[in-house]
Amino acid sequence: MKKKLHNIFCSCTEKKIDHCRVRLENCPDNARPLSKACGCERFKVCKIRGDRKLCARMAQLGVLPGSEIELICPLQSENCMVRIMGSTISLDQLSADNIIVTPA
Repeated sequence: MKKKLHNIFCSCTEKKIDHCRVRLENCPDNARPLSKACGCERFKVCKIRGDRKLCARMAQLGVLPGSEIELICPLQSENCMVRIMGSTISLDQLSADNIIVTPA
């Protein structure tokens, strides 16, 4: 059975082939969780770890791999404030731990 995904026919569910999966680039050696980043700097999101719910929530907020994020208030308490695409959002400790960033 073939599935039609965005006008691409994929038979990976039938044959268990890896070539149909979305491949993510490996993060560089200087990548670290946003919660471990320090100072008011700009970062590039390398990847989002976590379950589907967390990844979907981050996507709704615009926190996607490849996007630039500015750390406004470093994680000194339970929340971390960041600016992304002109909006300021507050992230909890779990979210900040699961956003892997590199210096922009």
